[in-house]
Amino acid sequence: MYNEKVLEHFNNPRNQGAIKDADGVGQVGNPVCGDVMKVYIQVGKNKQGEEIIKDIKFQTLGCGAAIATSSMLTEMVKGKTLVEAVKVGKLDIAEELGGLPESKLHCSILAHDALAEAINDYHSRTK
Repeated sequence: MYNEKVLEHFNNPRNQGAIKDADGVGQVGNPVCGDVMKVYIQVGKNKQGEEIIKDIKFQTLGCGAAIATSSMLTEMVKGKTLVEAVKVGKLDIAEELGGLPESKLHCSILAHDALAEAINDYHSRTK
């Protein structure tokens, strides 16, 4: 059902956990499948003075695809500017994992939405 890359991120998730004093937190869930994802971001600045995702962690309660997409999301956006991070599309995470079964594509969308919520939370705290 899942390819090797998905299984690798499920069995050895990257950046799992919480950031105690996160600059932004986003939580989303899917009431149909029961998946819940929480993404924490710490924002810093790069040499050009742009805001970047200095650190990112996740806590996910869900299936293997939910954990794998959360893990892959963190790998994809860590170190990127906030502008670059929000450009990650809803299905880009699944594509980066080498694909997901159609019934699990919603996990990629949830991971995207959790990141968007965390970035929105950061902006609401700083503006």
